[in-house]
Amino acid sequence: MKRRRTAKTHVVLLSTAGSEKEAHTIANHVVQNRLVACVNIIPGVRSIYRWEGKVNEDAEVLMVLKTEKSKLPLLKKAIKSLHSYQTPELIAFKIEDGMPEYLAWLSESVANKGSNK
Repeated sequence: MKRRRTAKTHVVLLSTAGSEKEAHTIANHVVQNRLVACVNIIPGVRSIYRWEGKVNEDAEVLMVLKTEKSKLPLLKKAIKSLHSYQTPELIAFKIEDGMPEYLAWLSESVANKGSNK
């Protein structure tokens, strides 16, 4: 019986940061360490949310991250350690389909390359 090859599960994640500087710090770290292939940084986001019983509104920076699901445990750990928020946002969405070449690049970008980061 042939073994069925398991396809890699690619995900897009959303996370917010309190400043562009913080978003750049997080993005550089997670790309350098092959936890994600790419981070889009989108400034100018206004967030209205409930925190500790009060409704708040703040300026934030949205990060859109692309990676493989297998990287999520290490990515969560990195975001928690680098983030200024007590409860950082990190929400993952499975990529159902995409350009094959892009998804291949994504996988190549997060592949472990020995000690080369």
